[in-house]
Amino acid sequence: MRIHGILASLTATLGVGAPTVAAAEPPPNVVLIISDDQAWTDYGFMGHPHLRTPHLDRLAAESLLFPHGYVPTSLCCPSLASIITGLYPQQTRVTGNEPPLPVGMNRGEAYGDPAYRSEVARMTRFLDGLPTLPRELAQRGYQSHQSGKWWMGHYSTGGFTHGMTHGDPDRGGRHGDDGLKIGREGLQPIFDFIAGCGSQPFFVWYAPFLPHAPHTPPDRILDRYRSRTDSLPVAKYWAMCEWFDETCGELLGYLDSHGLRENTLVVYVTDNGWIQRPDQANRYRNDSKRSQYDAGLRTPIMVRWPGRIAPARIDTPVSSIDLAPTILAACGRQRTPAMTGVNLLDLDAVRRREAVFGACFLHNAVDLDVPERNVNYRWCVAGHWKLIIPHPPNVEQANKPDIPVDAIELYDLAADPHEDRNLAASEPGRVEAMRTMLDRWWAGP
Repeated sequence: MRIHGILASLTATLGVGAPTVAAAEPPPNVVLIISDDQAWTDYGFMGHPHLRTPHLDRLAAESLLFPHGYVPTSLCCPSLASIITGLYPQQTRVTGNEPPLPVGMNRGEAYGDPAYRSEVARMTRFLDGLPTLPRELAQRGYQSHQSGKWWMGHYSTGGFTHGMTHGDPDRGGRHGDDGLKIGREGLQPIFDFIAGCGSQPFFVWYAPFLPHAPHTPPDRILDRYRSRTDSLPVAKYWAMCEWFDETCGELLGYLDSHGLRENTLVVYVTDNGWIQRPDQANRYRNDSKRSQYDAGLRTPIMVRWPGRIAPARIDTPVSSIDLAPTILAACGRQRTPAMTGVNLLDLDAVRRREAVFGACFLHNAVDLDVPERNVNYRWCVAGHWKLIIPHPPNVEQANKPDIPVDAIELYDLAADPHEDRNLAASEPGRVEAMRTMLDRWWAGP
C-alpha cells in the first residue's frame, strides 16, 4: 500500500504531531543544502533590506520553515559532524576544526609535520563506526554523494558511496579540497551522480564553499550591491550570498526539470553564521562565527516535501541536531539510540522540548579525547530566553567589547534579537533555572 507521506495525519493548522513513519515505498530522495558562513539575517525571507535570495525565498515559502533554528556550535567542522551524525560535538569528539597545533608552529608549518598529520588522521577516524546519514540510508538502498565542505578525510569516512573530497594532505586535502569546486564551478558532479542513480533513491550533501571567503563574486552580481553600502567588503559578501542562492536555484531547478520534485525531501541549514567586517575583506566580526551569539549560531531551517509536508512557519526554537532524526523518519528509518534530537515533523514534540542546547569550542582542540577541555562557552535557548555560561580557561578575548570574558549572559531574544542587553544581573532566578537545564544536558543521559 502506498504511504502518503509523513504529515498525512496533520491537520490544516498543524496542530497534531506527525506519526512515526513506516517504510514508505518508494522512499524519498534527500537533498541536504548547507550554507557556509552566512548570518541568519542574510536572506530576503528573513527580512534583509538589500540581499536578493529569490530561490531560497521560494524554498522557504514551500517549506516547513523554522526561522529560529540553531547549530550546536558556531564552528564549521564540528557543526558539520553533528549534522551528519545527529550527535553533539561532545558525543562525536569532533569539537574543533583541527588537533592541537605543535608548539611554535603555525597551521601551514604543522601540516608538514608527520606527528600533526597523524593526529589529523586520528581525528577523522572519530566518525568510524558512528552511524551517519549515508550509512543509515544505505540500509534502505540509498546511494549518497558528498560535495563541498568536508573535514573528515576521504568522503567514504562519512559513509558516502560517491563524492568529491579525497582528504589526502599530500594533495592539499584539508576541509573539502576538490569538493570545494562545487557551486563555484557549477553543479555537474551532482547532476551526473543523480542521473547515475537510476531508480535507486539518493542522498545529496550539497555544502558549497559559499558564501564563505574568499569573497570573489561575479561582477554581474557585485555590481548590484556596490551602491547599497559604502563598504566594498560588505558588498562582496552580500554578492556571495546571492551567488550561493543562484546555485541553490540551479539544484532545485534540476529536480523540477527531471521530475524529481515530488519525491525529494529538501532540507536546508547553515553550518555557522558570519558578520562581515566593513573594514577588512574576508574577515568576520568576533561576535559572529566561532562566538556564543546568535550571529554565529542561529540559522533558518527548512524542510520541503511537496504534497507531504504542509508549508508553515514554526517559531519554536529548533536545532540542526534534529535534522538526522527528521530525515531518517522521512525515509522509513528509526533514529539511532544516541540521537537526542526530535523529528521536526512531529510538531507536538518540537513544542514540548524545554530548550535547545549547544557549546562553543576552540578552533584547535586542546585535547582530542576530552571534549570538556576544549569548551569556550555553553549555552541554551528556552523560548525567547538565551543563557550563556563561559568556561574561563579557554576564553581568550571578549567577543563584545562591553562584556567581560567571564560574564554570565542572559538575553531576551524577543525584545533584543541581536543580544545587546545582558539581563543576567536582573534575572538571577531565570539564570539559575536555565543553568540547571544546561548542566543536566551537558551531563548527558
